[in-house]
Amino acid sequence: MTTAAISKPGAVAWALILLLGLIWGGSFFFARVAVLEVPPFTLVFLRLFLAALALHIYLHGRFGLYATLRTHWRWFLVMGFINNALPHTLIFFGQTEIGAGLASILNASTPIWTVLIANRWTTDEKLTPAKIAGCLTGLAGTAVLIGPGVAAAASVPFWALILPILAAISYGVAGTYGKRFRGLPAPVTATGQLTASSLIMLPVSLFADQPWALPAPSTHAVLAILALALLSTAFAYLLYFRILALAGATNASLVTLVVPPSAILLGARFLDERLGATDLIGMLLIGFGLVLLDGRLLRRRSNVASRAP
Repeated sequence: MTTAAISKPGAVAWALILLLGLIWGGSFFFARVAVLEVPPFTLVFLRLFLAALALHIYLHGRFGLYATLRTHWRWFLVMGFINNALPHTLIFFGQTEIGAGLASILNASTPIWTVLIANRWTTDEKLTPAKIAGCLTGLAGTAVLIGPGVAAAASVPFWALILPILAAISYGVAGTYGKRFRGLPAPVTATGQLTASSLIMLPVSLFADQPWALPAPSTHAVLAILALALLSTAFAYLLYFRILALAGATNASLVTLVVPPSAILLGARFLDERLGATDLIGMLLIGFGLVLLDGRLLRRRSNVASRAP
């Protein structure tokens, strides 16, 4: 595949990006439905375990999966904790109080934290003026969302607003740590971290929630859990890797802009969630910050202006 083919996503790649944004936006919707009946620790375990099981069945040991798991199990434990177990737990606890749309907007600050963390911990991803402007704009949008006006208007506990942001920071750390997996097949990395994070969450769920004593969830909750694990986790990973192959990592990151609108629409349609003007302003600021971080729109405008007579 040529560099030119990667730098300009075609119709198939754009369709997959939109589909992945819808699916990942759906994860906030499914989590909101399920977390009202299933405690967060157990919900996280079910999501990770079922997704890991599905990927193990799909791979069936290909790509040297089992040898890689034995060799790099420490890496997978760390990655599974910071990229799956911890952020999912934080988001699910937050969603016991806040809706799918607001949680997805707060979590959309992930690329901003990734840039800030990479600047501190790496030597090849330093801040530029455009990145600084994008980070400041995105952080301003985050501040608007967690401001006292939002909390007062929605009667939302402050901690519930902070948890998805802490999850975004955890994802940012994982994005930097994940560079060490570059030499491994992407499906193996996904399966490895999901397997490790399932093992992390199993004793936590058993000790904290005693799931055998919980009342049986409704059919709606069971379907939401299955969709969360199989659609929004296992299938979403495979879809993401397909986008990486077609369009590259930078273009794949554009899915971040699609997730909040997807979650907001699903929440409004099926959960009767409504966002206020402040929420939408915060989302627009974060979205504009992500556009500044990406930089391509500004470069394209600059190129057009330079070619103008």
